[in-house]
Amino acid sequence: MGRDNQPKERQRKDLERKRKHSRAPCERILIVSEGSKTEPQYFDEIRMRFRLPVRNVTALGSELGTNPVKVVQCARELFERGNLRKSIEPRAFDRVFAVFDRDDHLGYFDALCQAEALDNKLKNDERRFIPFKAIVSVPCFELWLLLHYEDIRTPIERGEAMCRLKRHIPDYAKGMNNVFATTSCHLETAIRRAETIANQFNVREGLFTHVAELVRLLTGLCP
Repeated sequence: MGRDNQPKERQRKDLERKRKHSRAPCERILIVSEGSKTEPQYFDEIRMRFRLPVRNVTALGSELGTNPVKVVQCARELFERGNLRKSIEPRAFDRVFAVFDRDDHLGYFDALCQAEALDNKLKNDERRFIPFKAIVSVPCFELWLLLHYEDIRTPIERGEAMCRLKRHIPDYAKGMNNVFATTSCHLETAIRRAETIANQFNVREGLFTHVAELVRLLTGLCP
């Protein structure tokens, strides 16, 4: 009798193993950005490039305004309440990111503090505390794109960053499509450069971008 059950037991274990490997282990990521087009399009392009399920990466602009405090607030409200109009269920995420620039925003430092206070304080639909992170760029998101082409070690202004970026992408403009495709051949170089300046400066001064951290996370998700 024992021998007769062995093939069935092996089949059961094989089936469990297949089911385990067939389940997508992707984390569910919510990204809310200051920009309504540039950043959401960039992150959504990464999702499509790496064939990530829509349910695993949701990127959209803040509906409460571009002030960093409002971006953090929007990210929290969207996580907690969801948005049925956009098929977003409440608390259906494993990580939340608020993406904004330093620029001249008066609420920048308050937003940093609010995001830090929310980190690992909110529970998702699986009753797990989730990371809530601010993804900031000093002075602006275009610094991250510029790092794909130039090794920058000293602080620059937003206008200069835009001007220098256009030397490499002449038709660059806010809301431009295919930005990731245009720059991705230099992605690893940009990540290394972003890590270098992160060791030299911080989110409160100088030159900085957290975008590399988020891009690395997204490009490392399943499948």
